[in-house]
Amino acid sequence: MSDPYAQLAEEALADRPPSPDQARWVLDGEDVALLPLLHAALQPREKHFGRSVSIHVLNNVQNGLCPEDCGYCAQSKVSKAAIRQYAMKSDEEIFEAAEAAAQGGAARYCLALSGRGPSVPRTRRLADLIAKLKAEYRMEICLSVGILGDEQAKLLGEAGLDRLNHNLNTSESHYDKITSTHTWQDRVDTLAAARRNGIETCSGLIIGMGESSDDIIEVGFKLRELDTPSIPVNFLIPIEGNPVQEDGSLTPERCLRTLCLMRFINPRAELRMAGGREGNLRGLQSLGLYPANSLFVGGYLTTRGDPFADTYAMIEDAGFEVAGREGDSASRQSFQLAGHESPIRPDVAARPD
Repeated sequence: MSDPYAQLAEEALADRPPSPDQARWVLDGEDVALLPLLHAALQPREKHFGRSVSIHVLNNVQNGLCPEDCGYCAQSKVSKAAIRQYAMKSDEEIFEAAEAAAQGGAARYCLALSGRGPSVPRTRRLADLIAKLKAEYRMEICLSVGILGDEQAKLLGEAGLDRLNHNLNTSESHYDKITSTHTWQDRVDTLAAARRNGIETCSGLIIGMGESSDDIIEVGFKLRELDTPSIPVNFLIPIEGNPVQEDGSLTPERCLRTLCLMRFINPRAELRMAGGREGNLRGLQSLGLYPANSLFVGGYLTTRGDPFADTYAMIEDAGFEVAGREGDSASRQSFQLAGHESPIRPDVAARPD
């Protein structure tokens, strides 16, 4: 009998996707062994990216005040989450965060603005800001700004924007379960506008929103059809006040199986272990680096994430390396307990009488 893990790796190395039956087995097979599956996903990951991990920093430039009803998002008009709403940050604040990202070793600086999509005047301001950031820093610039047409995409492309992020989030058939104020096709059309205007696309999914395995598979194949070069896999963060809450599916193993599947379907893509990795993969985070080759560090739109030092230590402890990082290894340190910055002292209460 042939080895199913070797088959998956062989197909991915040849840039051929798994069959639908293979994809369902990866997600739901009762006889799947997790470590061999991860090793199979590591092979195409190493072929295209070696053992490097690209670090991305997200700046939530405008928070809340959004007319859309995305049920998973604390910024939407239907969310009752307690967030601090604010209009677009000043250029000074954006550059200050860019400097911190660059000093931290980020390869990409991602600007996110809430809202349905920018007006042409707002797009001109963003284009000017992007051109200045590109002139000042070696980091690539990504923008997540909602729905765009060709007029806005042209302005951003001319300014030198490297990537536009606009996630598909889930399958077309499941989309109306999470959002009603725009369509799944609106998202596909935005990605098409970016490509027509010379902007690389970044688009992924969120799992844990009540979707089926077939929904996850459908998104994976659609991203392949769109030749998406950057795919973030988000794991739902169950923020109190949001209409869409966790569905109970997000065990660390489910998260890892999904990452592996996205690597098998899209072997050449930069695959990001994105929002919710800390809380959903927990102690198995480092195993996600077998299929994934990039991470967000520091936080997401409305929630915090692990800081640089902890993330770098996790990467290097697992035998991977931070792309472009120079100097001493982050994990080359003495004995340390999570949450303890002071010297380790004996636990007096634990001493025998």
